[in-house]
Amino acid sequence: MSMGNPNAEHDKALDSVPIPILRSKRARGGFPTSDDRWTLVEALIREGGLVKHQLDSFNDFVEKRLQEIINENSVIETENKGLYIRLEKIEVGKPRVREADASEHLLYPMEARLRNLTYAAPLYLTMALYVNDEEVDRQRVYIGDLPIMVRSRYCNLYGLKRQELISKLEDPEDPGGYFIINGSERVIVSQEDLAPNKPFYDKGDKASITHTAKVISIGAGFKTTVTVERHKDGIIYVIFPSVATRIPFPIIMRALGLETDEDIVLAVSDDPDIQNELLPSLQFSIQIASTVDDALDFIGSKVAIGQPREVRIERARQTLDRYFLPHLGTTEDARLKKALMVGQMVKGVIEMYLGRREPDDKDHTANKRVRLVGDLMAQLLRAVFRQVIQDVRQQLEKHYSRGKVPSLVTLVRADIITERIRHALATGNWIGGRTGVSQMLDRTNLLSTLSHLRRVVSNLSRAQPHFEARDLHPTQWGRLCAIETPEGQNCGLVKNLALLSTITVGVNENEVEKLLYDLGIVPIITARKEGIKGTEVYLNGRLVGIHTEPDKLVATIRDLRRRGQISHEINVVRIRHGALDEVRVNCDGGRLRRPVLIIENGELKLKPEHVKKLSSGEWSWSDLISNGIVEYLDGDEEENALVAINPEEDMSKYT
Repeated sequence: MSMGNPNAEHDKALDSVPIPILRSKRARGGFPTSDDRWTLVEALIREGGLVKHQLDSFNDFVEKRLQEIINENSVIETENKGLYIRLEKIEVGKPRVREADASEHLLYPMEARLRNLTYAAPLYLTMALYVNDEEVDRQRVYIGDLPIMVRSRYCNLYGLKRQELISKLEDPEDPGGYFIINGSERVIVSQEDLAPNKPFYDKGDKASITHTAKVISIGAGFKTTVTVERHKDGIIYVIFPSVATRIPFPIIMRALGLETDEDIVLAVSDDPDIQNELLPSLQFSIQIASTVDDALDFIGSKVAIGQPREVRIERARQTLDRYFLPHLGTTEDARLKKALMVGQMVKGVIEMYLGRREPDDKDHTANKRVRLVGDLMAQLLRAVFRQVIQDVRQQLEKHYSRGKVPSLVTLVRADIITERIRHALATGNWIGGRTGVSQMLDRTNLLSTLSHLRRVVSNLSRAQPHFEARDLHPTQWGRLCAIETPEGQNCGLVKNLALLSTITVGVNENEVEKLLYDLGIVPIITARKEGIKGTEVYLNGRLVGIHTEPDKLVATIRDLRRRGQISHEINVVRIRHGALDEVRVNCDGGRLRRPVLIIENGELKLKPEHVKKLSSGEWSWSDLISNGIVEYLDGDEEENALVAINPEEDMSKYT
């Protein structure tokens, strides 16, 4: 007689018991309940999907960045006077395929996968040829193919209903967000970097250097690092790659157009303690150069060695305009902005020396930026387009020297753009020596696909320890997943976005600066000359002015954002820490942000009827943002926010 398992009945009984889920007492009662919050999460995913950051970034690249790249190089000059080409509007067609018999038809992603084709759309550029300053030819020229992201606004699947997608052999649940290159699906992985165009302050790494400030300046096609160092003898130097030696900072300021010592001192600060620390540098540099031309000559002698004085001065001007802080501009008009940026860095270094400022935490989310598809594609296209211009110039000069006026179509070799971009996407080898930027999409299952599309990679070396960079930082809460990271050498360097996290695309800085001046900010030089005291206001890390009522300014910007009158991508915060008191406004792209529910006057703005509207489909996630119920916080703004984890009886202490 076979014995049955005596514990079988007991196991069965255990199976029928519901698994206990621990919930905090506070989460149980009160609105919003756990289910209500999941309704919000569903609304967010339903509206944008989980790869919204990839799609938004690519759409922004095609709609805005492409034209900006053309505008940067809008005229192709030649050696012959009066012979040039003007570049005007760029347009993107629909993804299509050209067959062997020269016929064309629309291409859908599944056909590209099955036939090993590249899913790309034609680029058309309107060009005008001028001979002796008179227009002789104007044409819309095909200049190459641009790979199109699946499910973006330029994809042939965009806007199709579920049934139509199935008829095109597509999975309706497929999120898109990747490219198809020679039939294989490739993702451009988001890259995490230190925030560019913003000074970082640190202690000196050598015995002779007490403190340093560093800014990674990324302009149109240029990337340079400018460092300000304070030495033990109190002299402050500026270092940048185009000039081989250290230059005392007053010489750079003079070369940028600030003639007198008073102007230089005011560009740094109006605080007497800080001004006293500038004396050693001023006394040292006055012996070298006392006028603007002398300062330019000093810099020129390091760049154009052995040239006459006029040539040296001209070369120094070119170097300062093009290669010194290029993100502020590459024309003469930007010189004052550059001088003020140097002044800001010098001030920060002295504040550290006086103990008023702490060194920056490089691993804080506010000091990181994630470079998305749009950024990386723009960087690639800029370099490729420069090559196209070079090629067109050579062809034009060659034809013209033979006495012919060529047709514009014959001047452009379309394969340059097509092949260079396809090659970069197919191999993952990018401009600037980066490898592995594009990877084969992981199709193990839907979760691994989504995880791959939401991956964020840091470009630090894998071989070194970098303990701080790999550590979980408190500011990553709600932005980067605390659990999902590989084991081994990539641990902590390869991260993934948290479920609700988004990445900003960026808002035009000039518009935000204008808004700040309209809200009563006094430009920095005016404020210092007239002795107006107040809190300093920084826009994307650059000092723009002084405001006498900082709390009112912050409240106004927040109110405008919640009412939908300015972009929800603008974040603002007032930081007060010891002697430090500043307002920071951020509107650049690449900031990791997370959504929070707004509490006003101790009450949650989200009400049960809003959740009902979301459940019924009457409202979507963007209605919550436009009605000021939910807002996104970046690393900086969260520094000054007290966020409740669960609803409480008394919410008055939360912001």
